[in-house]
Amino acid sequence: MIRRFLNDKRGNYALMTVVAVVPIMGALALGVDYAEMSKQRQETLNALDAAGIATARVIVEGASDDAAKAYAKSFFEINLGSVQPANTTLTVLLPQNNIGGGTLVLTAGLKYKPYFLGTFAKLTGRTPNDVDFSATSEVRLKNTLEVALVLDNSGSMDTIGTGSTKKRIDVLKDASKQLIDIMAKGSEVMKQISKPVQFGLVPFSASVNVGPDKATASWMDGYGISPIHHENFDWSTVTDVNKKMENIGGVWYKKGSGWGTQADQKVTRFTLYDDMQRTIQTGSTTTCTGSGKKKVCTTTPVYGVTSYASWAGCVEARPSPYNINDATPATNAPATLFVPMFAPDEVDSGSAPNNYWADGMTGTTPAAYLARQKNWQKYYTPAPNGTAAATGDDGPNQGCTTTPITPLTDVSPIAGRDAIKASIDAMSPTGNTNVPEGMAWGWRVLSHAEPFTEGRLENDRGNDKVVIVLTDGANTYSTPGGSDYAVNKSTYAAYGYAGHWPAQYTSSRVFQGTTVTATDYSSANYTKAMDAQFAQLCDNAKAANILVITVSLDLKTTVTAEKKAIQALSACASDSRFQKGADGKPKRLYYNATGGTLEATFSDIAAELSNLRIVG
Repeated sequence: MIRRFLNDKRGNYALMTVVAVVPIMGALALGVDYAEMSKQRQETLNALDAAGIATARVIVEGASDDAAKAYAKSFFEINLGSVQPANTTLTVLLPQNNIGGGTLVLTAGLKYKPYFLGTFAKLTGRTPNDVDFSATSEVRLKNTLEVALVLDNSGSMDTIGTGSTKKRIDVLKDASKQLIDIMAKGSEVMKQISKPVQFGLVPFSASVNVGPDKATASWMDGYGISPIHHENFDWSTVTDVNKKMENIGGVWYKKGSGWGTQADQKVTRFTLYDDMQRTIQTGSTTTCTGSGKKKVCTTTPVYGVTSYASWAGCVEARPSPYNINDATPATNAPATLFVPMFAPDEVDSGSAPNNYWADGMTGTTPAAYLARQKNWQKYYTPAPNGTAAATGDDGPNQGCTTTPITPLTDVSPIAGRDAIKASIDAMSPTGNTNVPEGMAWGWRVLSHAEPFTEGRLENDRGNDKVVIVLTDGANTYSTPGGSDYAVNKSTYAAYGYAGHWPAQYTSSRVFQGTTVTATDYSSANYTKAMDAQFAQLCDNAKAANILVITVSLDLKTTVTAEKKAIQALSACASDSRFQKGADGKPKRLYYNATGGTLEATFSDIAAELSNLRIVG
């Protein structure tokens, strides 16, 4: 039949067949090559996607740039299937920074060598070519999130919020807990990552409370070696040679037989809290003389001593520049250590802001008044019977008004969520406003190094560290208000007294590190100095890859002091990585809220934080 077909001269079958062979064979070649090319293309895409995810993981775990690129190439080639690695190329673009939100970009090229397409091309008179294609895979690094809520607990937060029926502090509590709930819900789905979202809380007013349980922490100044530790005490003054203080190697010790078993023990603010006693009646004794109707009995009270006060947990601001940075505390750099607050007993006068202990001295000149204030011996004479124990921010704890810091806590489990929300509910408004000290501690809460170590390593790629700062007023450091007998120039708070400082410094800590006039002791100038410190702190934090979100509450641009606070908060805020403003530039993460809009503001912040955690 075939021979007959080939010899058949009655029609043009042979000619038609010859003509048809070219497109038929070409179509067959195209079909085969297209199927194989599609297969190899898909295998390349699969290998590319797998390599992106795997490489992102090793980057997060701390692989070096070279190691990450080598790993990506090896993982890609192993997973190519039937594709020959020699026919592929892989380009790896690593994240350009160590903060969260960075992306890993892998681009693969495939040079497909067709089986039949060359033959087809020759039949048609065309030059054969390989078929090239490329694809890109972009992977956002796993994003864990660490957020420090730095929240104003000053007295003005007890005011009803504008546009609300609630006090500002209560509106803040509700908005903060709502933010945590939103972020916690998103973290629940990330089972493969440990502690995907953590929140810490830093309540602040005139100072910050690190917690009374931190008295023995290595980062606290337990030996009194910081240059500011003894700023308000004159240990060299002695009236009893058998009970004196002696400086040995920079540490003060109790010396003399008058100390009894306490001799040779070190002297610090911590030990002073322990040594302060108050007299109490512990019982009574009855003695009788005579007998019968002539019997006379006398009851004599028996007295003992008990503690007057214990350290409440607040610390002073470190000397410049350590007040505006995250330098790790170290004993070989004493100024980096944290010093417990101890408000000295001031002159025995009803007009002194903090008179709580009899100083047992006389003299009415400014120098004499200052000596009476610095007198340490008075604290070793127990307060008389009937003296109540110091409570709250009374006595040596004056200026310590906030609840303690809550370290970073994983909010994905309900227990963690409830713990941080309970700390928020415990906040209570009182005292002045020290935003820079609050923000500094927000940064320290996020840090991996001491004093709080719950934060991930600073070079942990794929992790965002965020400080959210909210305040309802300008920075405030108060003038004495009463008769300033000892020339303190201010009330006592985190910067100590504005009028006194150690000899090695040229000004009070409220002015250190700024260009603000250090001899103007007005409240307005204190605010100016604190604003300057805040600006430097913001720059330092952002330079360390801390994302800063700022919120002003019920502040108005029509009030000069509030307008300055708004400007300071706006300048401090970071730019959004996702949102654009009306001018097309990244949106500044500053929010001017009222009591009526704060919850909506915190919802916007939740959206920003959620964007930081997208993994794709």
